[in-house]
Amino acid sequence: MKQNILIIGGGIAGLSTASFLAKSGHTVRLLEKNGQIGGRARYFEAEGFKFDMGPSWYWMPEVFENFYNKFDKTASDFYDLKRLDPSYRVFWEDQTPTDIPALLQDIYNLFESFEKGAAKNLKRFLEEAEYKYDTGMNDLVFKPGRSILEFADWRVVKGIFQLHLASNFRSYINKYFKHPKLRSLLEFPVLFLGALPERTPALYSLMNYADMALGTWYPMGGMHKIIEAFETIARDQGVEIITNCEVQKINITKGIATGVETVQGPFNADIIISGADYEHTDQILLKGESSYSKSYWDKREMAPSCLLYYVGVNRKVEGLKHHNLFFDASFDKHGEEIYTNPSWPSNPLFYVCCPSKTDDQVAPKDQENIFFLMPLAPDLEDSEEMREKYFHVMLKRLNKHIDDNINPDIVYQRSYCVNDFKADYHAFRGNAYGLANTLRQTAILKPKMQHRKIKNVWFTGQLTVPGPGVPPSIISGEIVAKEVLKSVDSTNNLGHLKKDNAYERAI
Repeated sequence: MKQNILIIGGGIAGLSTASFLAKSGHTVRLLEKNGQIGGRARYFEAEGFKFDMGPSWYWMPEVFENFYNKFDKTASDFYDLKRLDPSYRVFWEDQTPTDIPALLQDIYNLFESFEKGAAKNLKRFLEEAEYKYDTGMNDLVFKPGRSILEFADWRVVKGIFQLHLASNFRSYINKYFKHPKLRSLLEFPVLFLGALPERTPALYSLMNYADMALGTWYPMGGMHKIIEAFETIARDQGVEIITNCEVQKINITKGIATGVETVQGPFNADIIISGADYEHTDQILLKGESSYSKSYWDKREMAPSCLLYYVGVNRKVEGLKHHNLFFDASFDKHGEEIYTNPSWPSNPLFYVCCPSKTDDQVAPKDQENIFFLMPLAPDLEDSEEMREKYFHVMLKRLNKHIDDNINPDIVYQRSYCVNDFKADYHAFRGNAYGLANTLRQTAILKPKMQHRKIKNVWFTGQLTVPGPGVPPSIISGEIVAKEVLKSVDSTNNLGHLKKDNAYERAI
């Protein structure tokens, strides 16, 4: 039976969900709060610069390709995908930057130059990481997180025991490498996962495999080209997209969601799926019909927020690559100030993206587009004074490492921080990266995709399975679409999911 489905939120997960459900034959309307779809992957233009507002790393290219293929498309139908070489540059305290090459053999050689035997150890480390990646992507990541029974398959059980879930990331890395720079290189992806390396499962070495083996890529034109691709696919399936349409309330009648109230008026629905912030939907939009208590949310461990600066410089800047990591301060101290004793950092690590090194479409001729990102504890007190203070901290360190002073040549700057995440996305505690990926907030221990009492209300995105990031959000949309279609089939007395049912037709 054809269903009238409302999707709240036009981020990656919402667009993914909408596309699968519309392809299956349902009427799908997507309501977006802001004037532009894309969620954290929006962009803006100013003074001739085009700034991606959020995601800047294109990892796991096969996840994007798999999504496009399910709609008879490929990435090349939408953008030119370029592999970056070097993948990124790391600035150290000793003023000797390290470039991470694209070719794996060159990475082995680099590691060996730091520590005798490190090349052999990295090969073994990445072999284990590849197993985790393959097991995770093929057996675990597409699980809806309903029950432990999802992992009862012997192949999955066997895999879990080889995923090093009981080991922490730091001790696991330290078994292989002694040099502090090598350890920092391998630990850097977990800075954004929401826990210190010693509290993050060693499972997440799969991120190192994604980094070093699968590579770092960039869609020419900017990361927002992904959103353009997803929008095209959604509209091609018949999805109606309405922007500037903030949802204010989900209407519940006798335990069933019947529609929503928005700034543009009411919309009726048979099924509602929220790709907006889960906590906001649960605690505010459901108006007393929440799936979880306030105390439940208060106990959640969140991944970081961040301070962002979008900067235009009216000349070329030497010494930067496309991606640049400033590891010239203590990882442990900054991590403690994010996760253990939340506070503005005393000496922060930060990241600088300069896409104009690769792409002349994002800045005026002979100028640079520079994006600063400093991870922060969520829910810190946010003020213009603090933003400006830390912008100058980052500028001073950047200038020191590249032996230049870009300050007089900055022609545009805009900041974005905790208060903006709250205002634009209703982000819980102003987070940027969702829930922390601790063992107690993984898989079946994440907030559920289906409302626990109101069975026609569902959730997708970074606060539910599989987790934060662009590839997981793509997958989250596919998972919830599959689960919704199974529930529709069940309601229509079609029994269990069959090969010719709506979901199989959709993919």
